[in-house]
Amino acid sequence: MKLVVDHIKDTPHLLHIDEPVAAFPLLSSIQNVDGCSITGNIQGDITVVREYKNIRVTGRITAPLLLCCSRCLTDYISFIDTNFTLFFCKEAVVATSTEDELELGEMDLMLSTYSGDHIDLTKEIEEQVAMEIPSKPLCSEACKGLCHECGVDLNSSSCSCSKEPVRLAFNALKNFKITVT
Repeated sequence: MKLVVDHIKDTPHLLHIDEPVAAFPLLSSIQNVDGCSITGNIQGDITVVREYKNIRVTGRITAPLLLCCSRCLTDYISFIDTNFTLFFCKEAVVATSTEDELELGEMDLMLSTYSGDHIDLTKEIEEQVAMEIPSKPLCSEACKGLCHECGVDLNSSSCSCSKEPVRLAFNALKNFKITVT
């Protein structure tokens, strides 16, 4: 999705997105990786407005997901719904700092640069969706997971395995014996 910079005025310009995942290379590459699939179109409403020398882009992006729970390995349906604000400024020489450390402010984290007469929002939309995909998805906070011995799903049934806490740190050494000769 490209914006023509010369068409962006001081009055807000509204855009609607309804694109398949294939239109976003990053999102296409994470399809079916680690139990994550985007099951429908990426949808959203974006407002673009010129503010002094910057261009402000605010929006809301939604996408349906099919995730695999990291505790019980059950597939479940989830939904991404994220709001964002970004500022774009014309690419300029970045001022160099003489300090070894530089503290970034909130505005610095929302600021992107563009060159030429177009702004491509594809990368920013991809990043907003990708950041919302959980790294350890859970079907619910109360998910009990799988039994560490027999593998039964503890959410739907129980097992007769030992309920003693598992201490895996030195488990490999429990049968280790030293013989002194």
